[in-house]
Amino acid sequence: MRSVGTMITSTALGESVQAFVPHPLPPANPDLDVRSFASRNQAAEFALARLAGVSGLVPSVEWLLYSAIRKEALLTSQIEGTQATLTDLFDEEAGFAISNTDDVEEVTNYLRAFRKVQDNLRDPAGLPISVRLLCEAHRLLLDGARGGGKQPGELRRSQNWIGGTRPGNAVFVPPPAERVADLLADMERFIHAPQSPTSLPPLVRIALVHAQFETIHPFLDGNGRIGRLLIAALMEHWELLREPLVYLSGYLKQHQAEYYRRLSRIRNAGDWERWVSFFLEGVVVAATDAERNIVAIASLIAADRRRLLAEPKSTPASYRLFEMLPMMPRFSIERVRLALDTSFPTANAAVKVLQELGIVSELTGQKKNRCYSYQAYIEQLA
Repeated sequence: MRSVGTMITSTALGESVQAFVPHPLPPANPDLDVRSFASRNQAAEFALARLAGVSGLVPSVEWLLYSAIRKEALLTSQIEGTQATLTDLFDEEAGFAISNTDDVEEVTNYLRAFRKVQDNLRDPAGLPISVRLLCEAHRLLLDGARGGGKQPGELRRSQNWIGGTRPGNAVFVPPPAERVADLLADMERFIHAPQSPTSLPPLVRIALVHAQFETIHPFLDGNGRIGRLLIAALMEHWELLREPLVYLSGYLKQHQAEYYRRLSRIRNAGDWERWVSFFLEGVVVAATDAERNIVAIASLIAADRRRLLAEPKSTPASYRLFEMLPMMPRFSIERVRLALDTSFPTANAAVKVLQELGIVSELTGQKKNRCYSYQAYIEQLA
């Protein structure tokens, strides 16, 4: 059996526990058996290539990104137990009243953290994927949210544990705090090591890095979300996708028990191969689902656009409003007025055209302070 780490004695809440310290990547003694998942890796790379091709066929990649990033933010947060929905997120952005503000705040914090990482990767003067960048993302993730008291933006300074009611009966005890910085530095070196024709495929490297990050568990809270954010960041870093259109958290949420079991098998049995195979299968499923959703959404919008163009009552303002809907699926007349930079009567008339065509629907039944929804689009995303 492959050795993947060592157990050392640590202390948590006054209890003596056996903490796991992983060996640096890549797996060795024996080396990773790439042949065992070569066909699955090929299928995953092909699925990503197909997705990239389909995304290039739509009029605007921006509205694809708007929905994809929010879906990922929502799903990765739901894995951690939040109850927010996509509609909650759209309502919050529209300025509508929402009830579960704490859950929505956690999701919007993830969006801020994601943008922070993406902006740095795309700025020639920005930070590369690094411990420092992950700490900055972590600070935004926990800012003002329920984990705000758990050292936002800082590596943990105490022993943590996963599962169980106390350290002594934990399911897993990550490395002691004093080992975290060195372990992350090893991981960072693996990410930026020069590549050769014999190097591991990029998707395989992403699978290894994600598992290693989750094993190190460097923060007191938010490790899962930062670890899944790292997946999207590495896909861009290693040029697998130009835009983050895959939301792998959907697959991980659907197979959550298997996800945790595969990670545990690495630590308990040295079984890196089955984890990598599971991860690659997730990429295939997520990319295929994203491709299918893009085609369906593009078809919906194209059909609604044709109806609008054929409507004699359509106005330039109604055309402009329609093109904004994929990035503004819930709205008020005031929001439309501001977005179009026009008068209230013009905004109201533009909305009325879309409402009469059945493209948008009014939600409140009121004569004043009305709220609208591009419901068919939202249902397609859900």
